[in-house]
Amino acid sequence: MSEGSPRTILAQGRHLRLVSEAGWEYVERNAASGVAVIVAVTPEGRLLLVEQFRRPVGRRVIELPAGLAGDLPNPADEALAVAAGRELVEETGYAADRMSPLTAGPPSAGLSTEVVTFLRADGLRRVGPGGGEPGEDITVHEVALDTVVDWLRGREATGVLVDPKVYAGLYFLERRA
Repeated sequence: MSEGSPRTILAQGRHLRLVSEAGWEYVERNAASGVAVIVAVTPEGRLLLVEQFRRPVGRRVIELPAGLAGDLPNPADEALAVAAGRELVEETGYAADRMSPLTAGPPSAGLSTEVVTFLRADGLRRVGPGGGEPGEDITVHEVALDTVVDWLRGREATGVLVDPKVYAGLYFLERRA
C-alpha cells in the first residue's frame, strides 16, 4: 500500500490476521515466510495430485502438493525448496532429489499478501505412504500426464473442485521442461 498509511489489525487468529490499510482490507499469515506449490512427475510420467476436503469451500478439492515455509517452530528462514521437499513427502509419500523454481506470484492479490512459488520436483522416489498429517485425510492421485486434463474434467463432473493452480503448474511444467 502507500507509504505512511496506518496499518490496523482488525482480527487475528491462530494462523491468519485481517489487516486494514489505506481503506483496503486483506489477509496475511501469522507465521509463514512463503508458500511452495510442487509440480511433481514420477519417472513413469504420472503427475502427483492430492485431494482433500477444504472446509472454506465445503467440498473436496484436487490440488498440487503444497505447503508453507517457516510455519514450524523456529525455522523462520526455512528455504522454499526445503519446505517443498518436506511437504511432498508428507502429502504424497514421494521424495525428490531436486527442486527447481518454475514461477511465483500472488494467487489472490486483492485478498491476501500471499505469494506462491511453483517448484518442479525431479528425481522422485517413493519413501512413505503420504496422506498428510493426522486429520488432513489426503488422497494421493498419480495421473498420466497425457490423460490428466480429461481425468480432471471427469473429477469436476462428480462435484470435486480443481484448484486452478493445477492447470498453471501443468502450463509451466510444459514451458520449462
